[in-house]
Amino acid sequence: MSGSRRILVMGVSGSGKTHVGRLLAKRLGIDFIDGDSHHAPASIDKMARGIPLTDADRLGWLEILAGLFAHYRQRDVSVVIGCSALKRHYREILRRGDPALAILYLQGSREQLRERLANREGHFFKGDAMLDSQLADLEPPAPHEAMALDIAMPPEALVEAFLQREASLQRKG
Repeated sequence: MSGSRRILVMGVSGSGKTHVGRLLAKRLGIDFIDGDSHHAPASIDKMARGIPLTDADRLGWLEILAGLFAHYRQRDVSVVIGCSALKRHYREILRRGDPALAILYLQGSREQLRERLANREGHFFKGDAMLDSQLADLEPPAPHEAMALDIAMPPEALVEAFLQREASLQRKG
């Protein structure tokens, strides 16, 4: 392998996965995939109506994203995918696509997330109940599993901190 990387940018809705993921991908000169664009129409409809998704709703979606990670890995090409990956089990499914998946976990307080969601336009994710559902489902990754960064940091600083950590890990590895 040439040093290509598959990177997951994870966190609850409103954490900045898409924005930070795009910045990271641009900085690295690689593809960015918004995991939300791969939800089944029925799941998007549920979320638009304020109904939280179940594990069963998410399974096919997670398998699609794992397949994308696998596709990029098989071609030895780097990619960044933004996906909530709320539960440890979900991240295990995604790792089927690349066991060496690098994870950036964007964490923030409920108040920060709520404010961001209130200011976001044109997204299917609606309502406090949906945010509360995601926060209730969230199983934060352990420090050995992901790099957790606070969304209070500017997006460019989040990208820089993640890249510095990755470079440090590569020097050690």
